[in-house]
Amino acid sequence: QKVSVEVLDHLEHLALVDFRDSEGVERLQKAIQFADQLHEVNTDGVEPMDSVLEDRWCLYLREDDVTEGNCTKELLENAREKVEEYFVAPPGNIPLPKLEERETFLQGS
Repeated sequence: QKVSVEVLDHLEHLALVDFRDSEGVERLQKAIQFADQLHEVNTDGVEPMDSVLEDRWCLYLREDDVTEGNCTKELLENAREKVEEYFVAPPGNIPLPKLEERETFLQGS
């Protein structure tokens, strides 16, 4: 199933993911094929749920006890971009290609 330029454009803006190359488009098409399997599941008579835990009146939370710590420096080494001692997320807007550029990649996939 081919992905239209409009759908690709919409997904890029929602997820801030660049599907500019054919590998990205191919990966997206495989994900759509995988998710399409859900249409084969018979859900007749099944009411939609807000949560898998919707039958509970309240959720029980565990105590937030710190068992390890003082590892800020090591954690921040994983950051692509940081300001002082904070992660920057998302790490800047990605430059999205023009629609014409995307059409070339879609035609090749």
